[in-house]
Amino acid sequence: MRRLTAWIGGIAGGVVAYRFWRRRHTQVVAEPAAEPAPPSPSPEPAESDERAEELREKLAEARVEDEPSPAEPVEPPEAVEERRQRVHEEGHAALDEMKPD
Repeated sequence: MRRLTAWIGGIAGGVVAYRFWRRRHTQVVAEPAAEPAPPSPSPEPAESDERAEELREKLAEARVEDEPSPAEPVEPPEAVEERRQRVHEEGHAALDEMKPD
């Protein structure tokens, strides 16, 4: 029974490998180097273009709102060593919480 299963598996694997090889070989041979398609003429502005322009304006406004104004003081970034120490302590605290009593 094991031999029969091995034979069936081998034949199925061979068929799959042959089909894969044949498909790949056919695609490579059948498809000559494709020339780039000429650029299509751009259609006249449509309703979707108007909506796209509205979205672009909204995105531009959102970006401006996210940026701090030059008049606002910008806090300096946390020093690397201080941040590393803080994260290290938070990790230890989390481990202590997970330990059973």
